[in-house]
Amino acid sequence: MMSRIQANVVKQYDAIVIGVGAMGSAACYHLAKRGAKVLGLERFDIPHSLGSSGGHTRMTRMAYYEHPDYVPLLRRANELWRELESETQLQLLNHVGGLYMGRADGEVISGSRRSVSEHGLPHEVLTREQLQKRFPQFHLPDDHVGLLERDAGYLFPERCIAAHAHAAMLRGAEIHGREQVIEWQPGRVRTDRAEYHADKIIFCGGAWSGQLLSDLGINLRITRQVLAWFWPRKPELFQSMPVWGIERDEGLYYGFPMLAEHPGLKVALHRPGEDVQPDTVDREIRDADIAGLREFVAQHLPDGVGPLVSAKVCLYTNSPDGHFMIDHHPQNANVLIACGFSGHGFKFASVIGEVLAEMAQQGTTRHPTDFLKITRF
Repeated sequence: MMSRIQANVVKQYDAIVIGVGAMGSAACYHLAKRGAKVLGLERFDIPHSLGSSGGHTRMTRMAYYEHPDYVPLLRRANELWRELESETQLQLLNHVGGLYMGRADGEVISGSRRSVSEHGLPHEVLTREQLQKRFPQFHLPDDHVGLLERDAGYLFPERCIAAHAHAAMLRGAEIHGREQVIEWQPGRVRTDRAEYHADKIIFCGGAWSGQLLSDLGINLRITRQVLAWFWPRKPELFQSMPVWGIERDEGLYYGFPMLAEHPGLKVALHRPGEDVQPDTVDREIRDADIAGLREFVAQHLPDGVGPLVSAKVCLYTNSPDGHFMIDHHPQNANVLIACGFSGHGFKFASVIGEVLAEMAQQGTTRHPTDFLKITRF
């Protein structure tokens, strides 16, 4: 009789984090670091490659063309990545510089120049001739210029998520993989295994946020994105170079230096792809997925064209304006929401975890996130 009673006891936590990917694992870590009793719930493995954080590398950059208000968050994010590296003895962040190319009046160059000017970031502006001399990998139109920044590079996303989750559990967090949330109310979460209670609930559901938070009435577009790795004709040109992006009319093509951890030259297009549902997205690679990327490489990195080595599908969770959504739930201050990271959020995960922990414990955060409030919609 006693064992049956104990089995039915509902466990109580200070906070439950729903979704233990990039943002959720960081939130679990920062809450546990502050002494909170925290439960993290993830419907898949930790980490997994079914959402937005797979693909071996994610770019980090400071010359943020999307909006200068992101730069203070990026400064703190980089500090926190270094602290996590020290704690876990894992290499997570690699600063190799960042090179962005396009027309001088285009969104990427003009927006990047605005951020570096407003925040005094170390950078160089390069003419078309200087680009050709210093970075012969790229073949660019005559009207293109470049912006080269020092404090850019890449993160290993799967390793970052694992590091946050590992460090969180060592600090006392309880994290469950392969446990799906079925329903929730303020203070209560029911999964396919059990029911849990908490003072605060924090949603970090990524592409599944729309399903979990349908009551918000905000359209989160989930789109299918393809990453590809080609083996270059001249691999020696692509092993020691900055992360890079080239703005074209159809969006920002971007890539990374070649890495032995995952062979080939990684190339992708940063713009929302086709609308999908996260549970039914076609994860098979189509010929058309690769054709556009191969055409771009052949035109702008001709020595990088070669056989396809690998490719994968990931997901963007697109907010209506392309900016993040970090806020208390409009109807309940004990429910926090972090979603809509729209294909450029991973680099912020470390600081978003700190933001969510502060908001959960104090009701507010010292970080400048007011421009990301849901109430803007």
